[in-house]
Amino acid sequence: MDKILVVDFGSQYTHLIARRVRSIGVYSEVIPPESIEDSLDDAVKGVILSGGPMSVYEESSPKISREVLLGIGKPILGICYGHQLISHILGGSVSIQESGEYGISRFYISRSHPLFDGLPDSFIVWMSHRDGVVEPPPGFDSLGYTDITRIAAMADDRRGIYTLQFHPEVVHTEYGLKILENFVLGICGCERGWDPVISLKRFLEEHSGCEGGAIVAVSGGIDSTVTAVILREIFGDRLYPVFIDTGLLRSGEGEWVESLFQSLGFKNLLVVEASELFLEELRGVVDPEEKRRIISRLYRDLLKIVASELPDIRYMGQGTLYPDRVESGATSRYADKIKSHHNIIEEAGLGLKILEPLKDLYKDEVRILARHLGLPDEVVSRHPFPGPGLAIRIVGEVTPEKLELLRRVDDIVYEELVASGLYDRYWQFFPVLLSVKSVGIRGDHRHYGYIVAIRGVESLDAMTARFARPDWDFLERLSTRILNEVDGVSRVVYDISNKPPATIEYE
Repeated sequence: MDKILVVDFGSQYTHLIARRVRSIGVYSEVIPPESIEDSLDDAVKGVILSGGPMSVYEESSPKISREVLLGIGKPILGICYGHQLISHILGGSVSIQESGEYGISRFYISRSHPLFDGLPDSFIVWMSHRDGVVEPPPGFDSLGYTDITRIAAMADDRRGIYTLQFHPEVVHTEYGLKILENFVLGICGCERGWDPVISLKRFLEEHSGCEGGAIVAVSGGIDSTVTAVILREIFGDRLYPVFIDTGLLRSGEGEWVESLFQSLGFKNLLVVEASELFLEELRGVVDPEEKRRIISRLYRDLLKIVASELPDIRYMGQGTLYPDRVESGATSRYADKIKSHHNIIEEAGLGLKILEPLKDLYKDEVRILARHLGLPDEVVSRHPFPGPGLAIRIVGEVTPEKLELLRRVDDIVYEELVASGLYDRYWQFFPVLLSVKSVGIRGDHRHYGYIVAIRGVESLDAMTARFARPDWDFLERLSTRILNEVDGVSRVVYDISNKPPATIEYE
């Protein structure tokens, strides 16, 4: 099977590149820079150098040698940092530009090239940089520019090296997938032959001989549910799904999870009531990272207790996706840590072997697996809900009063989404309780209540997202119901931030 290597220089989008290549139907692997030479084999048809958070002229920034770069012997595509690194290695000039370029820009093709076959003369691209190539290396021709960046694409056709300052892997780049197709299928000559179900089959084959039992933390979300169904194929009745009621859940969440797993035929679901424990540990905590650390620690400790009380438990399943690992800095020693994730628990802290069947997949790929496994639509289409629950949708300290208030608002948002036929249109659409209050008027009286922010996003994989654009009538209905029905809220605002620079969740 043909393969594309993606060299990881620490970008939050590195595995998104691999995901896009896979969506074309070509297998891709992510490797660290030091593994390039050892990873090249006959199946490799091309190499992509990812972006990264550092500058090529920083002493500590990740690099490869000229000999390694030119010794690859396959077509190479450099993206963002990869674009700058290739220029730096081969004798071009890279420097800080007068103005940074972040988010949406317009790219203009200055010279026709197979990389841009089938594309218009200009189109929208997604930029994320301050450095730029100001002089291309010998043998390279500029292929295009933006209003800020003079050399936004270049190519050395003789050596088969191509570079882009923008990110074609991000959905906000128009024709980004077409550019990758032109490189992978056209320039590299790959043949299609991969789909997400192959990763499932490979995981089952690799773990078919597991002895002993396993636990898996479940929440009712698609990730943990798919993980549980996959692990049941390996362990059968030796698998124990564990649902921890943290007290940080939405209305009726616990009952819904129990009903779901009963309908899926699981006999060993264990429910751990821990609301008081979580709320006590979170009392007075306002820092979002500290919230996440506390929740992660409590999850780990409770799961360890559960495992110790069951017969011969040797494994624990986690519904970790690649975006979780990317944002927690677990994928690369060059990547920045955006935030901790409660569902990334290390083996050393638990004493069990960790199984993560979804760790290299994205949400849309998991949905493909869910349908393949026959899970109901209510699971497949369910909006993502963060593992730390409402704790990170309450900015600041978490209290029982705030939780109850936010649950009531969340119920209204869900009801209106469903009634308006909008639920399946958006990736996520939810309320956030801010830590500040605002003066309002109720019945000619002064009312001092919390501000609720409504957050709606459109996305394919959670690595990037654009804010949702529902009509004003819908937003007005939401606001009217919240302000009329939820005492304690005095103002409703709507979030129009994209990811990046914002994240989807507030904390």
